Amino acid sequence: MADVSLKEAALIVGVVAACYWNSLFCGFVFDDVSAILDNKDLHPSTPLKNLFQNDFWGTPMSEERSHKSYRPLTVLTFRLNYLFSELNAVSYHFLNLVFHVVVCVVFLKVCKLFLDNRSSVVASLLFAVHPIHTEAVTGVVGRAELLSSIFFLAAFLSYTKSKGPDNTIVWTPIAVTVFLVAVATLCKEQGITVVGICCVYEVFIAQGYTLPLLLDTAVQILRGKGSIPFSMLQTLLKLIVLMFSTLLLVVVRVQIIQSQLPVFTRFDNPAAVSPSPARQLTFNYLLPVNAWLLLNPSELCCDWTMGTIPLVESLFDVRNVATLTFFCFLGSLIVFSLRYPGDSSKTVLMALCLIVLPFIPASNLFFPVGFVVAERVLYVPSMGFCILVAHGWRKLSNKSVLRKISWICLAAVLFTHALKTLHRNWDWESEYTLFMSALKVNKNNAKLWNNVGHALENEKNFERALQFFIQATQVQPDDIGAHMNVGRTYKNLNKTKEAEESYLIAKSLMPQIIPGKKYAARVAPNHLNVYINLANLIRANESRLEEADQLYRQAISMRPDFKQAYISRGELLLKMNKPLKAKEAYLKALELDRTNADLWYNLAIVYIELKDPTEALKNFNRALELNPVHKLALFNSALLMQESGDARLRPEAKQRLLHYVKEEPQDANGYFNLGMLAMDDKKDTEAEAWMKKAIRLQPNFRSALFNLALLYSQTAKELMALPVLEDLLKYYPDHTKGLILKGDILMNQKKDIVGAKMCFEKILELDPNNVQGKHNLCVVYFEERDLIKAEKCLVETLALAPHEEYIQRHLNIVRSKIASLSATEQSSLPADGTATTATEGKKKSFQNLKEVKNEQKTTQTTADNSKVRSKNKKRTEKNNMDKETPKKSTKEIKDIEKKRVAALKRLEEIERILNGE
Repeated sequence: MADVSLKEAALIVGVVAACYWNSLFCGFVFDDVSAILDNKDLHPSTPLKNLFQNDFWGTPMSEERSHKSYRPLTVLTFRLNYLFSELNAVSYHFLNLVFHVVVCVVFLKVCKLFLDNRSSVVASLLFAVHPIHTEAVTGVVGRAELLSSIFFLAAFLSYTKSKGPDNTIVWTPIAVTVFLVAVATLCKEQGITVVGICCVYEVFIAQGYTLPLLLDTAVQILRGKGSIPFSMLQTLLKLIVLMFSTLLLVVVRVQIIQSQLPVFTRFDNPAAVSPSPARQLTFNYLLPVNAWLLLNPSELCCDWTMGTIPLVESLFDVRNVATLTFFCFLGSLIVFSLRYPGDSSKTVLMALCLIVLPFIPASNLFFPVGFVVAERVLYVPSMGFCILVAHGWRKLSNKSVLRKISWICLAAVLFTHALKTLHRNWDWESEYTLFMSALKVNKNNAKLWNNVGHALENEKNFERALQFFIQATQVQPDDIGAHMNVGRTYKNLNKTKEAEESYLIAKSLMPQIIPGKKYAARVAPNHLNVYINLANLIRANESRLEEADQLYRQAISMRPDFKQAYISRGELLLKMNKPLKAKEAYLKALELDRTNADLWYNLAIVYIELKDPTEALKNFNRALELNPVHKLALFNSALLMQESGDARLRPEAKQRLLHYVKEEPQDANGYFNLGMLAMDDKKDTEAEAWMKKAIRLQPNFRSALFNLALLYSQTAKELMALPVLEDLLKYYPDHTKGLILKGDILMNQKKDIVGAKMCFEKILELDPNNVQGKHNLCVVYFEERDLIKAEKCLVETLALAPHEEYIQRHLNIVRSKIASLSATEQSSLPADGTATTATEGKKKSFQNLKEVKNEQKTTQTTADNSKVRSKNKKRTEKNNMDKETPKKSTKEIKDIEKKRVAALKRLEEIERILNGE
């Protein structure tokens, strides 16, 4: 076996780099979005065991919506990319390029088994530059082909060493072959087909048998005129070992997919659900279509589903001529390779094996696949094609008359293929460029129109996206997904009526009830999202909540394992104030998926609604066990700990808030709550810093502004509080507590009676029945020495709050003062009695002057949303925290009162005013 020289390897590296350098500038497109961007299995926080439990796209193999594509080793390489560069597309494309180089070099080594050195280099170069490979090399998900091919070829090379001297069996290479076959299969399913190539190699290449010889031997044995030769027995033994290992791999693979085939719609592969003879005629016609792509890769398309290739429904369809021609040509090559001995027939035979056997899993012969044609599955079959071309070129170049022409043709083919590959790479730069290039090849594929619409939708260009989605419905009127896309885009354009009409059309296209037949076997999971989308649309109308709930229940009845329906229904039931039923919905969803952190988070929100903070905290913690960076769980669990009043939980609450602000550094709410925690711990300097950080991020943050002012006032920095209060009242002129605090500071610190009076009068304009504001205005009147007005004011205040003793006592003080002035023309009151009254009443005067600290975010439940581009993301919302909670417990009021000593001191100043000191 000839080795690959350094010059040959360098040549291949140079050619591949020249053809694929621009792939490094491409992003994540098409299937890359699901396999890379949306795949949680890439994240370091996801346990490694999940890679061996989920499919290629991160979906558990046990779920109905799983594609059953089991490629854990490929996903592992994606995870390594993520570990070093996260979602930097350059590293992913670079590794693909490296793997393609490795495949080309190993392929060159395989070629040298059947071709001379020069022809082997030609075959390898043709393979390196062939445009059909752009989908496998430039598309990141094509790495499955690249990795599988490396181990596929390595397994074959290992097997070629299993024949020892004197035709003995060398078992070590066979064991290595079986291991490498398993590894290739864990990269992509077609890796197992190398076993068939090894069997053909053993019989017709290693042992040198021809088909006539085998038939003759079989006839002699059957007639009893001979016995099986020892060499043939050895060959049978090796083949049995190979076949047994293959059978074992197949059994394991079937167990992994739980004996279930993936659910594909008729749009993915129309021929698969067509009646005879259309199904057979179409599948046979697809073979020459694939062969033509290898022969003439001038028009390439990223998606060949739906109406790209019309069904061959009649024997008189002219396309049957192409099918017949293809089979005649293929049959002649097979007969030549099996009937005649010699190196040429062996080369042709191995080339045909490489073309045919790896293509069988994608041929629809044994099970339907989710596509009509896929260019990336031709990656390995193109190896056999390149060997055939190189072998034919060698035959021509050996003839002196055709030598120059053969070299010119070879140079032209390599050059044009390289240019096509280089140009084709740019199509994969973005989803828009990729799908627009596909539409140039085929305008009868509704999926392409939909995908261009999705690309525009991601750019928020909804008007143009709508045009493409509508065109998709015209190309394929019964495409449920297209009508769903139209509805979603109308919703984004705030055209609710049109959106509902589109969703209803999609709903009408859903399969109808067939007695005795399960829906799950006939409905694509993504199509059921029409019920979710329609329900989400109409539930914005409070009068249609029951109608929305009916849609969710209908989706569940059609597919009881439809997790998203339970999640969305739970969210709706919370909105309908039915937390117990919402709890049931989420528990049912958890039965289907206990590893979903969002579900545990949603259940925690339900327990908050049920006034069960202990259970809520347990579920928040469970969500964080599954996803330590679950932002909403971090934030709301910290708030729950803070609200509990348990000082032992404050350190953990602080750690979670610090983790939250690390994940969300631009969210002022995190810094605000860190400030409130610091206030609880009496760390005033730290609290001030956190509050200022929150205000820098959100200058109009109501609660942060007020609590910072309050912090200054209770730490004897009242004058520093004034500019903060000015900012607060600039944004919120009707902030009653801010006006009270400002008036208090103006009256007691600045001695600005006029400014204080304006604050209290403003409060009464906003709320004439505000007892605190009116009482403070009474104090201002007293300060102005208008005792009659002060008396009248206190009488009105007492009428508003007849049970407040401190108002009655202050009124008695004023009346006593009026009586004294009338009798003696002087204002002198007993100091000791007044002081007693002031002490008794001071806690009431400003008891409402405090902003509620632990303000809970109003948080809606999180929902996994389906893919209808975008797999719909989570609908969790965080409302701003500047909402004041109207009620607090007695314990909370007492805790906060302890921190308001400064406010009490200012109240004593008011009492001194009333005493005339």
